[in-house]
Amino acid sequence: MSATAVQRIVVWPLAIPMRRTVSHAASERSVADPVVVEVELGNGVTGYGETLARPYVTGETVPSVQAALRGVLMRHVLGLHPASFAEALEGADSLPFVDERDRPIPAARAAMELALLDAYARAFDRPLNSIAGWAGLGGFGTPGSRETVRASGVLANRSPAGMMKTLRLLWWYGLRQFKLKVGDDGDAERLDRAYAYLRSAIARGKASLRLDANGAWSKDEAIDRLGDWRDLPLAGVEQPLARGRDEDLPLLKHVIQLPLIHDESLVTLGDARRLCDAGVADGFNIRISKCGGLLPALRLAAFARRHGVLIQLGCMVGETSILSAAGLRFLEITPGVTFLEGCFGSFLLRNDVVRRPLRFGCAGGLPPLDPTGLGVQVDPARLKTLCPDGPETIAL
Repeated sequence: MSATAVQRIVVWPLAIPMRRTVSHAASERSVADPVVVEVELGNGVTGYGETLARPYVTGETVPSVQAALRGVLMRHVLGLHPASFAEALEGADSLPFVDERDRPIPAARAAMELALLDAYARAFDRPLNSIAGWAGLGGFGTPGSRETVRASGVLANRSPAGMMKTLRLLWWYGLRQFKLKVGDDGDAERLDRAYAYLRSAIARGKASLRLDANGAWSKDEAIDRLGDWRDLPLAGVEQPLARGRDEDLPLLKHVIQLPLIHDESLVTLGDARRLCDAGVADGFNIRISKCGGLLPALRLAAFARRHGVLIQLGCMVGETSILSAAGLRFLEITPGVTFLEGCFGSFLLRNDVVRRPLRFGCAGGLPPLDPTGLGVQVDPARLKTLCPDGPETIAL
């Protein structure tokens, strides 16, 4: 077997208790369910990737992710034996986005892609920020947005009192950008209280507040709710309507006069083009596990930059430090990122799978990465502890 061929794949479906329940219009969870993929090359080098399946985002579930990994994605990596890092990038980039039945598999693809990038960056001793030159992304590369962007606080409590407690704690910790989850009957009270707390700082340009409805509203509901708030200096509203309601977005944008940030509606480059063509693309929430991996996420960011669209790097609730590291690599490469969500680490998870977990610091500052691969060292013992049903090993 070639030294750079993948000789073994291990799929780790995890269950990680969270420190608090996170609720929004599309979901509520108290246990994180990431899927970690481990690939081992013929020379013994190991790489790790991660994803989180969300049916309301990409239509995938944990079982469907596992099926794609042992099926179409496994068959793809059988043919990989790169002689250079450039060839390795080509192999990772060519991973399919759909399965044998033409069903989208971006979340499953992201896990495999990240594991391959991690392994091959280590095997060829090349930094992942060299992706920008290989992909021909003009203006991208170190330092990207790493030194300028700060983590946002996400307010996902349905209780107004609980939301305010979280807001105060994050404010005292130095965070100044906030996203409020909306989409239920308590929206108005939570927004009133959050805005009252932040009003002075927002007026002085020292803080921002944006909303995220997770597609909870109909067109009429969105016009009614957001019309009441359009005089507030909000930084934007994320996913007010469900995916597939593009025909309603131009009227909504005209009526509410707020920037529209797309999340569930933005998975592929085709989605990005469609939203831009409709004249409703003010911002893109790019999430690595949603969009198929680091390489597709970077291309989405490049498209956004060319079309003057705000870039937000998002995350999935319950990510471990593997995906947080991938997000930090994205920031090292991508200029002009406005909002950042992620690196919640032990603020949210009771356990992690790496030896030195990543978590944002005071004022939303970002943690350092190791120089090799994605930048974290996965602890196999922690993986075993957090995988109650045991891993699935695929020998090639």
